[in-house]
Parts: sequence; structure tokens; C-alpha cells
Amino acid sequence: MDIYSQADSNVKKTWFYLTTFLILTILIGWFISFLTDTYIVLWIAVIYSFLISFIAYWNSDKVVLKMSGAKAIEKKDNPELYRLVENLCIAGGLPLPKIYIIQDSQPNAFATGRNPQNGVVAVTTGLLERLEKAELEGVIAHELSHIGNRDALMQTIIVVLVGVIVLITDLFLRITLSGSRSKNSGGPIILIAALVLSILAPLAAYILKFAISRKREFLADASAALLTRYPEGLARALEKISQDPRQLKKANDATAHLYIINPFRGQENQSWFKKLFLTHPPTQQRIAILRSKNI
Repeated sequence: MDIYSQADSNVKKTWFYLTTFLILTILIGWFISFLTDTYIVLWIAVIYSFLISFIAYWNSDKVVLKMSGAKAIEKKDNPELYRLVENLCIAGGLPLPKIYIIQDSQPNAFATGRNPQNGVVAVTTGLLERLEKAELEGVIAHELSHIGNRDALMQTIIVVLVGVIVLITDLFLRITLSGSRSKNSGGPIILIAALVLSILAPLAAYILKFAISRKREFLADASAALLTRYPEGLARALEKISQDPRQLKKANDATAHLYIINPFRGQENQSWFKKLFLTHPPTQQRIAILRSKNI
């Protein structure tokens, strides 16, 4: 069975989501411009969307690594980790990614990069200290699976475009509150619709982003189990990481979805509504699937 059988599908999905978000952003910009009787918002929406998408494609990995405080290492710095990554790459048919270390006591890891040839795997010092070899293999295989399945780029682009939608609707809300005149200012229905848009557009974008984030974690777990042929290693790693109470020092909302487990502790025991905005599926559910016979 092909470990990364979803790679081609995810590439197509990436372009589909990219196109959908761009169209949605332009439509929102046009609607806001129509209501405010100025098409500057539309031009801002179009130019900013394409500019940010271009920047995200070529530089998203650099931005993420800088935000997380990750530092590149060479083979001589940690030969054991390098050999582990090399062996998994050979088994999975992937080029060797760049390896980064984050000086942080919380065990965690993430992958980024626009394609397998530019892949990056980053792990915390806490992960290296706490996990046994089989568990560490499971985590690295999970992160390599994000690269092999080509979903790292998809996730980054979606996050960027969600930010664009939030920015545009926030701009509209500010224009409305500042008392800008609209040629339809006398129509309360249109005014109400505009206010609803400023709330629902970012809400829908965020829910879509988080839903995709959760789906990609299940896929990476399954691919990692196939790669290592030992799902118990990843299951034990997820248990240890989720039970560690320490917070990631440089955790933030912009990069939280990239980590193997949410770096913000205590967010899984939430109401059903708050769970819509969780970046990761419940860890116990992931562990149960890994330990079932469905992998």
C-alpha cells in the first residue's frame, strides 16, 4: 500500500482551497465596496490576497521557524536523531528534510515546507529528552507524513487566507463604525446584512481551517503507522506529550495547528461549540484509532 496515497489528492485540494478562498475574498471585498460606495476595499482584497498567497508559498516555512524559535542543526550536532530521520525517509521514499531543534521543555514537534524537496521537521528538546526511540520514531514518522502527504502547504495557505478574510471584514467593520456613508445607507436590511457578514465570514473561515487541521492529523497518524509498522509507538508518544503539563514558551494561535499536539494545555475538555475551534482532534480518539485494527 502506498503510504502517501493522499499526496496527489492533497495537492489538488490545496489549489481548490486556494481558488475558493481567493474567490470568497474577492466577493467579500466587492460586497463591502458596494455597500461603502468605494471600490478601494475590493482592490485591497484582490492585491493583498494574491500578494500574501505568493509570500506564503515561498516563505511560509521561514516565518513559522522564526516564530517558533527553531534553530537548524547538522548531523554532527545530533547523529542519533539524524540517523532516525534518514532511515524513515528511506523507508518512506522521501528526500531528507532540514532538521531544526526548539529549545523548550514541552515535548512537541511540527513539519512545514512547500514540498518534499523543501521539507522541514522541527522537534523540541523536551521531546528528545522524554520519548523512547520507538515513540520518537512514531512522532518523526507523523511529521514526515505531513510532508509526504503534501498537506503542510495546504494548511499554511489556508491559514494565510483566513487571515486575509479576517483583515478585510475587520476593515469593513471599522469603516462602518466610523460612520462612512453608503449609497444604500438608508436600507436597514443591507446594513444588517453587512454587519452579519463581518461576523459570519471570519467565523466560517476559522471553522473550515480548524476542520481541515483536525482531518490532516488523522491522515498523518495513519501514514505514520504504515511507515513504522508499529502504531503503538506513536500512540505511547501521544499519551506522553498530551500528559505533559508544561506550556510551550513560544506557542501562539498562528502556529498551534502545526504541532503534533496542541501546544496550549487544557483545551480539550471544552463544550461542543468550543471544540469547533480546536486545532487538533481529541488525543484519546487518535490513540484509540492507532490501537484499533483499523490502521
